[in-house]
Amino acid sequence: MIRFLYTTSFLTLIAPAAFANELPQGEVIVVTASGIEQSQNEVGQAISVIEQTQLDTAQSATIGDLLRTVPGIAVTRQGGIGAQSSVFVRGGESAQTLVLIDGVRVNDPSSPNAAFDFGALLTGNIESVEILRGPNSVIWGSQAIGGVINVQSATPINAFEGRARIEAGSLGTYTGQANIAGSSGALSGSVGAGYYETDGISALKSGTETDGYRQFNANAKLKIALGNANEIDLRSYYTNSTVAFDDPFGATPDTFPVTDNEQFVGYIGLNNRLFDGRLRNRFAYSRAQITRIGTEPGVPFSFNGNTLKGSVDRFEYRGSFDIANPVTLVAGLEHERSFASTFFPAGGGAAADTADTRVTSGYGQLSLRPVPGLTVTGGVRHDDYSDFGGQTTFGANFAYSPNDGATVLRGTYAEGFRAPTLTEALLPFGNTALKPETAKSFDFGIEQNLLNNAISLTATYFKRTSNDAITFSFVTFQSENIAKTRAEGAEFTLGIQASDRLSLNAQYTRVDARDRSPGATFDKRLARRASDAASVSADWKSPFGVALGGTMILVGDSFDNRSNSVRLDSYVLTSLRASAPITQNLELYGRVENLGDVEYETVKGYGVLGRTFNAGIRLKL
Repeated sequence: MIRFLYTTSFLTLIAPAAFANELPQGEVIVVTASGIEQSQNEVGQAISVIEQTQLDTAQSATIGDLLRTVPGIAVTRQGGIGAQSSVFVRGGESAQTLVLIDGVRVNDPSSPNAAFDFGALLTGNIESVEILRGPNSVIWGSQAIGGVINVQSATPINAFEGRARIEAGSLGTYTGQANIAGSSGALSGSVGAGYYETDGISALKSGTETDGYRQFNANAKLKIALGNANEIDLRSYYTNSTVAFDDPFGATPDTFPVTDNEQFVGYIGLNNRLFDGRLRNRFAYSRAQITRIGTEPGVPFSFNGNTLKGSVDRFEYRGSFDIANPVTLVAGLEHERSFASTFFPAGGGAAADTADTRVTSGYGQLSLRPVPGLTVTGGVRHDDYSDFGGQTTFGANFAYSPNDGATVLRGTYAEGFRAPTLTEALLPFGNTALKPETAKSFDFGIEQNLLNNAISLTATYFKRTSNDAITFSFVTFQSENIAKTRAEGAEFTLGIQASDRLSLNAQYTRVDARDRSPGATFDKRLARRASDAASVSADWKSPFGVALGGTMILVGDSFDNRSNSVRLDSYVLTSLRASAPITQNLELYGRVENLGDVEYETVKGYGVLGRTFNAGIRLKL
């Protein structure tokens, strides 16, 4: 099986590029590199963008499923849809990935390591996903070590647009989504909502009862133009979900804990333009909060009974100034307060543990374009924490194209850090003496477009070393700065636009992620990160509008633990999809996932979805 996987992974280099790397028809604009809109050809970092058309074509239910087709990304899930899901970027820890929803940080300060749970992030009314691979703490601060994932909900547009869909499928799955967007005079906005429900599967593969999931989600954006130079920007995103799961430490696999999750993201901003638009200012306040209430019916003193709350309030200013035609300065000031509260009734009714921390930050980044086709960027950031002092971070990158984007050379040196979470630094199990995790990384890549962009190839080499990584010590029974890791590898993509109707895409990632901490785990592979991963996709559209496509995902062997004693076998997953127009605005679509009904594991002992069927109707106005 392994030999087949490696052989097939190699063949993807001469076959068709991951869904997320489909060739754009126009210039690609990104924001995660500098926090402002830039042409991707001027950015030294490796960035992938999944756009609305690709989301529609893929038909994936969750963002996590779609991220499997992005180079450098590994995804694990502890059960069916809605279950705890983790994303690892270039071999980094899941807590080393910063996640933004509509530009607002949403990593959970009440969780042990503030990792974002991708289980609740459905595709719904999501419009695009931008993935930056590699550290970028100069712009984004803590947790931007492995990478940054920015998820954008539906945005306002100049004309009116309405979108809706309903879908049903295997395992008692039902979903519906609707969104409208448009503008009138000085106002432009977008509003949408959706519902998802599934009976699911047993979270633990040895269980017999199903662990279901349901979610209500809503999104809204409003922009108000105040003359030609000012604009009010309002954004909100909300989810309310219930997920059932199994307790791996329970007396039997069929336990009945349930968690109710409520998440809110809000943003209020003022955008200002001066000097004919050369100086662009943004003043903003944002809030992200999450409440998780765990229960276990019939078990009066279960450890699964708990109430966890976390919130992040942030005030920020960001400005970008075109000092001269070849020089752009980006600078910002931020102040953030993080709060967490944990309460376990089974502990005898004691008061909730609460903690908060504050950080004030400032950064500056300069981009120079000394000759045509060359952009050189460098910056520095300093964060001053109320609990453990200051942290200074540097970064620099270049992008050079001698032929208007046909060939692009990229290189990056970047530093990243992750501040200790409130749980890690909170007594009795936390450690007030903790230092931030730090990382240094560099990468170098080339993009080559041929035959008027009909063929696109990219290759990127990367290496990252992380120091003072925070790990729980069973010697001191506290979190300690005792871990060191190294990740090194390469990413390859190939895209072929064979005709106006046929596209072929592939990606392959080789990553060697190892524990470099002294002791028994020295040079062991990091848990749940396969050395080899690839995906291949093909999509064809007939002259009559009928579309057919398929994706194959290949993941190599990995280990479930630090000692590398528990192996997770390699696997290959295949999915097929189709769509057909009913009218000009109405479309029928459907998909089959895990076509081969493959049994596999991404986390030892947890179930995965077998062969499933889903079909629905989409309306676009």
